[in-house]
Amino acid sequence: MSAFTFSDRVRELEQTALVRSGEAFRRIDRIAEANTRKVLDAFHRHRVSEGHFAATTGYGLGDRGRETLDALYADIFGGEAAFVRIGLVSGTHAITAALCGTLRPGQTLLYVTGKPYDTLHGVIGLTGEHHGSLKHYGIDYDQVDITANGEPDLAAIQTAATDPKIGCVAIQRSRGYAHSRRSLTIDEIATICETVRAVNPAVPIFVDNCYGEFVEEREPLEIGADLIAGSLIKNPGGGLAPGGGYVAGRADLVAAAANRATAPGLDGAYGATLGHNRLLYQGRFLAPHTVAQAMKTAVFASAVMEALGFYADPKPEDPRTDIVQMIRFDHPEALTRFCRGIQQGAPIDAYVSPEPGPMPGYDCPVIMAAGAFHQGSTIELSADGPLREPFCAYLQGGLTFESGKLGVLSAAQMILDGS
Repeated sequence: MSAFTFSDRVRELEQTALVRSGEAFRRIDRIAEANTRKVLDAFHRHRVSEGHFAATTGYGLGDRGRETLDALYADIFGGEAAFVRIGLVSGTHAITAALCGTLRPGQTLLYVTGKPYDTLHGVIGLTGEHHGSLKHYGIDYDQVDITANGEPDLAAIQTAATDPKIGCVAIQRSRGYAHSRRSLTIDEIATICETVRAVNPAVPIFVDNCYGEFVEEREPLEIGADLIAGSLIKNPGGGLAPGGGYVAGRADLVAAAANRATAPGLDGAYGATLGHNRLLYQGRFLAPHTVAQAMKTAVFASAVMEALGFYADPKPEDPRTDIVQMIRFDHPEALTRFCRGIQQGAPIDAYVSPEPGPMPGYDCPVIMAAGAFHQGSTIELSADGPLREPFCAYLQGGLTFESGKLGVLSAAQMILDGS
């Protein structure tokens, strides 16, 4: 018997949600087409061929495929250079390389979008005494909080950015695990950049681009940012990259990040690709379409969960700037059931029933649904949330809308069965 046998109530929710999502789906398709054109043009400019997929081992010196992939990422994102490596183990690792390469002892890192998400707290030195944290190396931290309306506090940003000790201004594009703030649009990031430049023209501006690539038609480097970083098992890997991360932007800052990720003086010239280039290129090509599938899944989930009476942000009709969909349950049992339903809709480990548990980098138990082909891949359908009030789930991904929709309907059925 199929796991996807739904009640009449769930089928009604499906039809209602599809009707409500229609205009958002059309907008998403337009963005995907524009970004596909951008990606395909870059592939043509860099004359990508079969030879770029050849494997290298050891040091990986002279890896033409890796060097062209770096250039491709820089081109597509609007930067001077990029550092794309399987050896970057996560988005947090890529961000850490970017920040550590940019900042110097005695300087201050200024986050202008409030406190970043949990896994960066140890990197900065906000929690614990971690060897190698920014705090460990004498780098201070300051932040400007988002306003009560969920918007950047431009007046406070302008004041804070005048401090001559500021060595980097950082912007988090996605909401992370923050139920009280939303993700930022490219236009809002552009305004932040303009505000900082007006009082501190030389300070590097870094954007944590995780979850945001290809969601809009422009990227942060195209509107004033100096440096961005992200994970290949999120948006830009298109669901095919088996791991890795990237840093892109101003050439000197990318070189500094590469030296921090490898060793000083290597300047990104090392790094065997071990036969992964074909998947990295193909994933990059598919990324605009795959991101569109994830966005449609998020829109559909928002419509279904609102129809069930839960608060969802963004709303189905809202413009989006990342693939994350927040759903507030106000009760741990509903959050747990939602994640179990998402897991049941996955192709991998669908028989597993997620339970809350400890997670490195987090200060409370976290429940995670992730039946993915690549461990931790959040461009594949996943949902997770910390077991703390107001008990919100953060849904991401969906390699195909058809499978994502089935996962959302499974979650709705799981919730109704437990009510």
